[in-house]
Amino acid sequence: MSSTQFPPGPKFTLSLGLLGLFRSDPLRFFSQMAQYGDFTHTRLFGRHVYMANDPEVIRDVLVTNARKFRKGRGLQLARSLLGNGLLTSEGDFHKRQRRLVAPAFHHQKIAQYAQTMVALTHQTAQRWQAGQEVDIAREMSRLTLAVAGKTLFDADVEQEADQIGAALNDAMRLFLRTSSPFYPILKKLPLASNRRFAQAGERLDQTVYRMIAEHRRNPNHDDLLGMLLAQQDEEGGSGKMTDQQLRDEAMTIFLAGHETTAIATTWTWFLLSQHPEVEDQLHAELRRVLDGRLPTFADIPSLPYTRRVLAEAMRLYPPAYVIGRETIEEYEVCGYTLPVGSTILMSQYVMHRNPRYFPDPERFDPQRWTPEAEAQRPKFAYFPFGGGPRVCIGELFAWTEGILVLATLAQAWQPRLLPGQTIGVRPLITLRPKNGVWMRLEPLK
Repeated sequence: MSSTQFPPGPKFTLSLGLLGLFRSDPLRFFSQMAQYGDFTHTRLFGRHVYMANDPEVIRDVLVTNARKFRKGRGLQLARSLLGNGLLTSEGDFHKRQRRLVAPAFHHQKIAQYAQTMVALTHQTAQRWQAGQEVDIAREMSRLTLAVAGKTLFDADVEQEADQIGAALNDAMRLFLRTSSPFYPILKKLPLASNRRFAQAGERLDQTVYRMIAEHRRNPNHDDLLGMLLAQQDEEGGSGKMTDQQLRDEAMTIFLAGHETTAIATTWTWFLLSQHPEVEDQLHAELRRVLDGRLPTFADIPSLPYTRRVLAEAMRLYPPAYVIGRETIEEYEVCGYTLPVGSTILMSQYVMHRNPRYFPDPERFDPQRWTPEAEAQRPKFAYFPFGGGPRVCIGELFAWTEGILVLATLAQAWQPRLLPGQTIGVRPLITLRPKNGVWMRLEPLK
C-alpha cells in the first residue's frame, strides 16, 4: 500500500475552479470526478477528497468498514438546523437513538400508517380540479408533509404546509453555503441570509415544539413521538429524553420523512407525463389489481409495476444524490492508504447513470427492476436510501407511501406537463426541481 500516491483526478491550482464547480454545479463536479475512474481524488483547500464509483467500494465504506468513518462535513454542519438527530449524530448516541426510533418504522406500524397515507392522498385527489394548473412539486410536498405529520406525530399540519415549505426552502438554499471554506466566518456575520436561516429554524421549531407540548399534555399517542416520550433510556438510566433531544429527532424525521418522498413522487409524475407507454402499463396494472377502489397496504405486493416506476424515477432523480463519509482512522482501499480526515463521496446520481450497470442510462425504463434484471447487478449500483448501519430508517415508510400515493392518484388523474418549461435540477440537500414542475390536471379517461 502507498501512503503518498493518490488515485487519478482533476488537478486545479489551489482548487479554486474545482471548488466553484462543486458549489455551483455539484452534479457536474461528481460527473467530472467519475470520468477519472472508479476511485478518484482531488484536493479542495487542502482537504483530501475521494470519490467512489464502484459498487464494491461503496459497500466497503457503508457496510464492511462503516466503523472507520463518520458522517461527511455537510451533515456535520447540518446540526445548525437539525440538531443532534439521526442524520447527524454519531457513535453510541446514534445507536441508542436509532433503537428508540426503530419501533415506529417496523413493518406492523407501517401497515397501520398505510390507511392514513391513502386517506390523505384521496383527499388530495378530491381537492384537485379538472384543468387546474399546479406545481406538482408543491402538491407532493404538501401531501407528504400532511402524511408525516399525521402518521408519526398525530398532528394536522396541512394548513401550515405553505409556511413550513417556505421555511424549509430558505433553510435549504442557505445550506449550500456550508460548502464554502469561509462558512465558519460567514455564519457569524450580521448578514440578511443568516437572519433568514435563523428565522427559518425558528418557524420549523414552532411546529415541532408545539407537537411535543401537545403530546406531553396528552401522552396517549401511539405514534413515533409518543413512543419517544414513553420510552426510557435503558442504557444510561437517565430517564426520558429531554425536549431538546425530542426536538432534534422530531425535526430530522419530520423534514427528511416528507422531503424525500415528495421529491421522488414529483419526478415520477414528470417522467410519466413524458412516457405515455409507461403510464399506460401503470394504469393497466391499477385497473387489474384495484378496479377503481382505493389501495391498501396488502395490495402493495400485487403492484410490482407501480413499484418499478417509482424505483426507476429514483434511479434517474435520487432524492439523496450524494453521501459523504470522513475517515476517523487510516483506511486502505484500491491500493491506497487514506489519511485520517479524508472525505469519500459516493454519488447516487452518478452511480445510477453508470452504463456498466444501466445500459442507455438516460432512458426511463421500469423494466430494469424486474427480479431477473436486479439479480444481474451488484447491490450498491443502486442505493437511493444509503446502506449499512446508517441506512435510512424510513426506507419502508418511503416505499409504502410512494407506491400508495401513485396508486391512489393515478387512478383518477393524469397530470400533464405545461409547455414552455425548462425542467432542471436544483441539488440542495435533496435533488429538487429547479423551478418547480408545473402541470395541468387532467382526469383519467
